[in-house]
Amino acid sequence: MTPFLTLFTAPKPFTDPHIDVIQRNALQSWKRLGSDVTVVMIGDEAGMANVAAELGVLHIWDVLCNEFGTPLVSSIFNKARQCSPTPLLAYVNADILLMPDFLEAARQMAALAERFLIVGQRWDLDMHDAMDFSDGWDERLRARIRAEGYLHPPAGSDYFIFPRDCFIEIPDFAIGRSMWDNWMIFHALKQGWVTVDASPTIQIVHMRHDYGHLPNGRNRNRVPEALQNIRLAGGRRRSMYLIDVPWTIKDGQLRPSQWSWARFKRSIETFPVLKMDSNFLAEVSFAICHPINYIGEWQGRLMYKWRQIG
Repeated sequence: MTPFLTLFTAPKPFTDPHIDVIQRNALQSWKRLGSDVTVVMIGDEAGMANVAAELGVLHIWDVLCNEFGTPLVSSIFNKARQCSPTPLLAYVNADILLMPDFLEAARQMAALAERFLIVGQRWDLDMHDAMDFSDGWDERLRARIRAEGYLHPPAGSDYFIFPRDCFIEIPDFAIGRSMWDNWMIFHALKQGWVTVDASPTIQIVHMRHDYGHLPNGRNRNRVPEALQNIRLAGGRRRSMYLIDVPWTIKDGQLRPSQWSWARFKRSIETFPVLKMDSNFLAEVSFAICHPINYIGEWQGRLMYKWRQIG
């Protein structure tokens, strides 16, 4: 029988001991979702082949990369689609623990809509040791979340669940850098797909780590590839967040996202780019709604160009 969902990811190298533990924990949690799930690692980072063989997950190594050697989101998604016939696909960051509610929500959504995107918030948790995946592991994890975890502020998403005929064409974003995840939400909204914030239903866990895999340990928002991602996305105003997502799913039912003044203000701000496809009016709208941030953005751009000239 063909599995229902393909979980795919592009891990970091397994050379750092902490990253190794985190990614092994994540992959093992995905495997425990059962035979309805296929797990795929995509890329040629150090240690991937050995870990794939050890854990029994599929490994696709020939992914396209940019000039910095960073895998391209477009190639990652194409490879996942080519290697698995499942009706649903899900990209998940390799530092994320999943539990059975992830698969259940995917099934529920597939029964409610033909084209959709599921995203959601994460819980952050410090974890430095290999997990015990004996019976009851998920309940023990939920208890630890209640005791030690905290809900990350809503921004982008660490997972994307969608039917296989969605996201056929994606810009050549660098994976693991800013903007590409926000573009995913923008594209789903722009296409009119049912876009769902499943935070009330799906509880995922992000195992915290540093940015040692980036040049000089810099934040992913402050590397040249991040600026390239912004250009490929069509500009900063095409960055959408969980506050922009109009639907949620709970108890197997689609429900409108909870109304708030912040959500209403945001809908006005994003109207030009979502409904009129106007970057110029989107810039004007952002400048009116966030004048201080707008000035700060331009100062940052000018400083970056000055450093490039120097």
